[in-house]
Amino acid sequence: MATIRAACTLALAAAVCAQTASADVMVKKSLWGPATVGGRSQFPVYEELGVGVWQHTLSWREIAVARPAAPRDPADPAYRWPALDAALADAAGRGIAVSLLVLRTPAWANGGRSQAHAPRHPRDLAHFMAAASRRYPTVRYWMVWSEPTKPTNFRPLGNVRRAAHTYARMLDRSYGALKRVDPRDRVIGGNSFTVGTVRPRPWIRHLRLPDGRPPRMDLYGHNAFTRRRPLLSQPPLGRGFADFGDLDTLFRWLDRDLREARPDGRPLRVFVSEVSFPTGHANHEFNFFMTEELQAAWIADALRETRRTPRIATFGYLGLYDDAIRPGGDQVERGLMRRDGSRKPAYAAFRDG
Repeated sequence: MATIRAACTLALAAAVCAQTASADVMVKKSLWGPATVGGRSQFPVYEELGVGVWQHTLSWREIAVARPAAPRDPADPAYRWPALDAALADAAGRGIAVSLLVLRTPAWANGGRSQAHAPRHPRDLAHFMAAASRRYPTVRYWMVWSEPTKPTNFRPLGNVRRAAHTYARMLDRSYGALKRVDPRDRVIGGNSFTVGTVRPRPWIRHLRLPDGRPPRMDLYGHNAFTRRRPLLSQPPLGRGFADFGDLDTLFRWLDRDLREARPDGRPLRVFVSEVSFPTGHANHEFNFFMTEELQAAWIADALRETRRTPRIATFGYLGLYDDAIRPGGDQVERGLMRRDGSRKPAYAAFRDG
């Protein structure tokens, strides 16, 4: 572990210290996108766009190919870590923080079930989170699972209360493990989305540990997908749903049910990890699409609302480029840029927002 930490250069350490001088300060723009395209770093693009947080996925299942003998040690031979060091150094050198989303359970941890099934023992995930924090010491934001409110991402989900309690234990154990490695690590939990098999309202209500306390977290994650203009002045969707226009309602739910989730007693801020506004044509993922001009206008709206709302920690857009072409032509044209690298009007809207 000491060897891995020593591998960080003094220049990288200095850049990281500068960007994390205040642990609770979050920049308002984050983005999902590749580290490189055609062998060329994309971080100059992120810098031009004013991105403060670059988001990336870390697959527990793909990294921990077998049960490690020393699970908190990133040097354990069972681990197969992805080559993120160059990307992390590039990000840090440009003052861009990094958020890693950890998900997907190895078969050895859940009794041979699918990657969506929760681990049998929350400590197995916590040990992995500790190892990941040691392996990537410059990363400051750690997201525990994505959209555990739908069965493609998290199981078992049949009993809402039981599922939320299972996830709460995973989150709380991960929080403790990360903080023991580095108190500056910031843990993003909850991670609901607009609808889901379990809607955001009951999910938040049932996030409890066996003793009745809410799990610890620094930020509440929510993927605020919407098919209406992203303004907090929108009327509530109701029925326990929460899109971008319902974030003010989400704040009230958090204050009511997760008031004690932050050990410092402060209200939870919301980390909006994913929002996409698809353009051009019908697609396999969303039931709507829009013009490129409207996409740009909605991104400008969302960023304006984010900047003037202190409890929105960041607005995360998915993603930088349009998706790859699918055989049926129903790919999602969600990007700020087209596949050929040309810029949509949304690029300027994000850059200037």
